[in-house]
Amino acid sequence: MPPFFYDEEEMLVERKKPDKRISVRSLVEFILRHGDITSSGRQGRDVNAMQEGARLHRKLQKQGGNRYQAEVGLRLKLDLEFAMLTIEGRADGIMTGPLPDKLLTPMMREQMQEKAEEYRDLVTIDEIKCMYRGVLGLEEPEELHLAQAKCYAYLYAREHGQKRMMVQITYVQIAYEKIKRFWYEYSYEELEKWFLSLVFSYSRFLEFELNHFEAVRKSAKACVFPFEYRKGQRELAAMVYTSMKRKEPLYAQAPTGVGKTMSTVFPAVKAMGEGLADKIFYLTAKTITRTVAEEAFVTLRERGLTLSFVTISARDKLCVMEERKCDPEYCPRAKGHYDRVNECLYDLLTQESSITRELIELYAESYRVCPYELSLDVAVWVDAVICDYNYVFDPKVRLKRFFSEQAVHQEYLFLVDEAHNLIERGRTMFSASISLQDVELAAGYLKVLPQAFAGQAYHAVLGMERAMQDYQTECREVMEEEHRKYLTMSSCNDVCFSMLRFLASMEEMLEEHTDFEGVEELMQFYFTVHHFVDMYENLDEHYVIYVEPLGYDHIELHLFCVNPSHCLQEVLEKGRSTILFSATMLPIAYYKELLTGNQQDKAVYIPSPFEKKNRFLAMTRGVTSKYTDRNYEQYERIVEYLKAATKKPGNYMVFFSSYKMMEDVYDVALMRGLSDGRRMRIQEANMREEERERFLMEFREESDRPLVAFCILGGIFSEGIDLKEDQLIGAFIVGNGLPQICNERDVLHQYFKERGMDGFAYAYIYPAMNKVLQAAGRVIRTEQDRGVILLMDDRFQYGEYKSLFPMEWDDCQTITLSDAERRIGAFWKQTEQKEQKNKKIREKDS
Repeated sequence: MPPFFYDEEEMLVERKKPDKRISVRSLVEFILRHGDITSSGRQGRDVNAMQEGARLHRKLQKQGGNRYQAEVGLRLKLDLEFAMLTIEGRADGIMTGPLPDKLLTPMMREQMQEKAEEYRDLVTIDEIKCMYRGVLGLEEPEELHLAQAKCYAYLYAREHGQKRMMVQITYVQIAYEKIKRFWYEYSYEELEKWFLSLVFSYSRFLEFELNHFEAVRKSAKACVFPFEYRKGQRELAAMVYTSMKRKEPLYAQAPTGVGKTMSTVFPAVKAMGEGLADKIFYLTAKTITRTVAEEAFVTLRERGLTLSFVTISARDKLCVMEERKCDPEYCPRAKGHYDRVNECLYDLLTQESSITRELIELYAESYRVCPYELSLDVAVWVDAVICDYNYVFDPKVRLKRFFSEQAVHQEYLFLVDEAHNLIERGRTMFSASISLQDVELAAGYLKVLPQAFAGQAYHAVLGMERAMQDYQTECREVMEEEHRKYLTMSSCNDVCFSMLRFLASMEEMLEEHTDFEGVEELMQFYFTVHHFVDMYENLDEHYVIYVEPLGYDHIELHLFCVNPSHCLQEVLEKGRSTILFSATMLPIAYYKELLTGNQQDKAVYIPSPFEKKNRFLAMTRGVTSKYTDRNYEQYERIVEYLKAATKKPGNYMVFFSSYKMMEDVYDVALMRGLSDGRRMRIQEANMREEERERFLMEFREESDRPLVAFCILGGIFSEGIDLKEDQLIGAFIVGNGLPQICNERDVLHQYFKERGMDGFAYAYIYPAMNKVLQAAGRVIRTEQDRGVILLMDDRFQYGEYKSLFPMEWDDCQTITLSDAERRIGAFWKQTEQKEQKNKKIREKDS
């Protein structure tokens, strides 16, 4: 880092060195990692075990007595040539004086007796690690655990002038509370030499980071908005920046066409330029919206911004092997990955700035490392991370580099795109379930294994099975007596106790045996149980525990996170500011309740910048999608409306609430001649990425025959896609999008009703109308777009639905089958006349 920077007059001004903080754990895990990626998931399981072992931490710390200090913060500030580096962490325990006699081996006891005077003022760093696997058979501590303790030992010794330090690594098995300890003694000189070698290895990355960040801040301060502001765009960008400056969240509803992506990215970049932020997380629900975010950052880079970004893709999409199996015996990239990855990382960071999936794959191939793991490492060093919600919120896959308890706090900005999706995604992330059938299958696999090593796990699973069979009996009784379709419960402690025993037993099994019949199935069951236990520890009033019958012989036990706001907020509080934006967030009170839980959070509504006369918006009479009214006559009526609305050559999408209704109407459409002169397509279930691209490609091809595509409301083509101008000129929403009635929806209904809210609206109407508004928003994307939007269900005329229309829908008309063709035709005729008039004006002006 050069000791100078340029001010506006290009004068050299002396400045102090920049500050950088890193945790002991992050430093150790980054510099000292080595070896293979393994499929055992050992590291991830031990991390979760440490989180679950908080109670044991406290118990052991209390047993330390008066000479034991728990959770001691340690910090060292180093004056490097180019920065002031602060290394900090929290030691689990620090003991002063000789170790308690009960902890000593005979050899250590004899040694301490011989040198009693020397050991009188000895200080011991205690590093506690809780895990599920057996600990008594450990022959030595893991290198990274010992390294953490040695760092704390050096920090303490340097601060207090200690000439010698003792390090104690304490391993605890969670289920049985068995303990194994290791002791090491070091001189101050040994610790200092070792510690400074760590810092030296880290320094080249740090120097790169600080040089780069200084350039980013300078270019961000000079950065200007890359386009002419659209209507409402300047106001939105200003409110976003103000929220970031004040460290406040902001809800922003802005219709398609305002330019939400640039309106949020640009003020975030400016905040970084002012030193208000360290990193931007652009969070999306769909792959296609990540491309839009990439384009925004690239656009700013083309105008002088030096900011770097990475797009994180899913592990399955990046894996180069036929089967995703992280085993060094199977995958050559897994073998020795950690020996090569830091050189690959440094090369990539110093050569590239716009780090897309393609670049990650290129560098990973060159260095023979795992592309997915490489992308996660890159995220630590770049200025912006574009990724799915999962990588920030989901406890199973979130980036622990940033969001674990041990991570150093930084000023993060969260830009949550299409934030309306985060409610259901949040429920999925923080909920858990397990079926009796899964338990029985696991018992079957364990039963045939040798009981010498599988017996404890088998008996633990039998305990789970007995508990769930009791739930099944109780569920049947409730269904017979109270005519309910599921059983709600206040707790499920009995099954969770057996789950803990199973996790501990499986760890012991995996220590000795990793190749036995059913290992993959049992590992999948292991992770299911693990997640269930994790979620059970977070249980509070935002959850509902219920048992759901799956046929007569099976049940499923659910931990259902009804209101995910508290779980989401735990993560969002790790950042400086969160901007939640979408084209559809009505009513805003619903989203505040379920995303941040605070009705006082600020919200802004940006009106549409497009003229209403650019689109024909109408409700149709005589159409319903009610399940009881679905019949051939109703489908014929829908098809006749589609015939009337698709006379003009162009591309249209018809959205349905279910595959069954979509397919039925499609069949009727073929019989009733909708395909005469028109191209027809239908969305298939579970389409692969290349199939989706082929489907959308037809909308970008020119044709004099109308294209009518049948799609699913709330599916992959109803939001997030960007078909501009003539690529889509009509969206017809058949049905009001109400979710299918099921136990989960009923749980939601009852939960909010019991709390004095409109349970039916929270469970059904609000999610449904969001899908409708998203689908309607596919049509008008730019000022040049013209199109027709039809709401094809009589229920749209009811007050509870019309009240959720955006304010710019105040001109919504009502049409009948007899006048639909005439009125839609008149709209297109008027539109064409206006375009011809504007064309003549442009020609005259030129």
